[in-house]
Amino acid sequence: MSSTVFRPAALAIAPTLAAILAACAGVMLLASGATPSDPTRFLLLLAFAPDLLIEISHFFSSILGIVLLMLAFGLRARLGAAWWAALIVLAASAVLAIFKGLNWEETAMLSVCFLAIVPFHDAFPRKAALTRMEITPGWLLSAGAAIAGAGLLGWWSFTHTEFADKSVIKLLQDHDEAGRAIRSSVAAAVVLLAVGVWRMISTAATPAVVDDTDPEFGRVRAILAKAEDAEPAANLALLGDKRFLFSASGESFLMFGVRGRSWIALGAPVGKREERMELFWRFRELADAHAARAGFYALGPDDLPDSVDLGLAIQKTGESAAVPLEAFSLAGRRREVLRRNWRKAGEGGAAFEVLPVGGAVEIMDELAAISDAWLAHHAGGEKSFSMGGFDRRYVAEFPVAIVRGEEGKIVAFATLWLTASKTSFSMDLMRYSDEAPKNVMDYLFVELLHWGKDEGYQAFEFGMAPLAGLDDRPLAPIMSRVGRLLYERGEEIYNFQGVRRYKDKYDPVWQPRYIAAPQKWAIPFLLADIGLLSSGGVSGLAKRPKKAAT
Repeated sequence: MSSTVFRPAALAIAPTLAAILAACAGVMLLASGATPSDPTRFLLLLAFAPDLLIEISHFFSSILGIVLLMLAFGLRARLGAAWWAALIVLAASAVLAIFKGLNWEETAMLSVCFLAIVPFHDAFPRKAALTRMEITPGWLLSAGAAIAGAGLLGWWSFTHTEFADKSVIKLLQDHDEAGRAIRSSVAAAVVLLAVGVWRMISTAATPAVVDDTDPEFGRVRAILAKAEDAEPAANLALLGDKRFLFSASGESFLMFGVRGRSWIALGAPVGKREERMELFWRFRELADAHAARAGFYALGPDDLPDSVDLGLAIQKTGESAAVPLEAFSLAGRRREVLRRNWRKAGEGGAAFEVLPVGGAVEIMDELAAISDAWLAHHAGGEKSFSMGGFDRRYVAEFPVAIVRGEEGKIVAFATLWLTASKTSFSMDLMRYSDEAPKNVMDYLFVELLHWGKDEGYQAFEFGMAPLAGLDDRPLAPIMSRVGRLLYERGEEIYNFQGVRRYKDKYDPVWQPRYIAAPQKWAIPFLLADIGLLSSGGVSGLAKRPKKAAT
């Protein structure tokens, strides 16, 4: 049977096999560097090799051992640069093995590893540089355990010799077997520490942002205007801080943000339903090719089958509320408080109006003043990524609902996210001034629900209640249990329960929201990066409202 029949299977297992071989070679070099050489061979080596060459070979062999352990992770991740680096390190280690103690067995085994990896270049297609490689905490711990094991092996080997009563500092200075062993292990540990520090600060390659100055921004608007499959939050594509992946037809897109090594898709693809999986897979493959940490945020229940097909780990992050407009009414005892608040605001002179797209341009200065006053009383400042912020160009992209008070002065406004299919609509920014009626939020929501119903929309989406609906059962995932604890006791951080209670007044239908990632351990890092993306970094999270003048 032709060898080409087995080629695909060989390429499939090559990354794992290469990683195992590299890791074994690395452990062998660490162990060899921590143990004494054969005396007979060492004397033969001294006859033709200078002491400096022996010292260098011994020292760098252990460093190359820890490098091979790190490269094993890159090989398993199918990085082309890791393949090249592994071949170079294996070849160098095979030569150094001769000059550190005539260890021809090591040279032979390293050569076998070299020859086993050489034919499978095609199994390592990822083009990311080694500086972009993300090494997991578990892999770093494993490498640390290998160094510790080699150190213990060296201690056992030398503990009953004449070196046993010498201090570590003295041994480090000695030009003998024990000194060389300790220096090699210490060097490997220092390299591992450097890799760990590098891992915390390195970032994946970052694609360009598509903002309103980019020609692709027009494609985004066109897709939103006729999308078959889009939620109101898809309008965040117009915020100007996203990257986009377009389908082959150009009629669908997936938007995502980048922070450090995290590439985070916001919601499901927008456009044609049949192009969803194409974009899901392409995004995951693109992130994978750049050695980035892929995540899919704000997914709904309908997205779970696709997430399973993608092989993703899934974690619930909260629940979103949607009010069916056909059934909404202010009648009945359950609506008594809401009805009274709405009526009082109207009797106090409040008037509601919806301006069309671009209609807010002429009153933008008034809206900016209201936004500034609102921000002065709220922590965190302007948001981005998963929430809109006040930007004049961005506000002008949408219809704007305004509430006028006495003498026709604007006291509150909200930008509206609409959908082409009219399955639902939502509100993005809601800002009000100090002169607004006490119950202006209830008034605005009720008027919006009536307006949406008259316009033919099926539902109004109230947005997320973060961490709502998570379980705290003994067998529940640890992240769900921690999230539940924050939901119940984290009111000083965020008004989790208050948000849920307020939206419950409208009897919404609650649906779970999820985050998904290829690895479960990556989800906490993704959530942290989402928070920083949405808040404008650590400085945005730390920003506090201005204190009122006394």
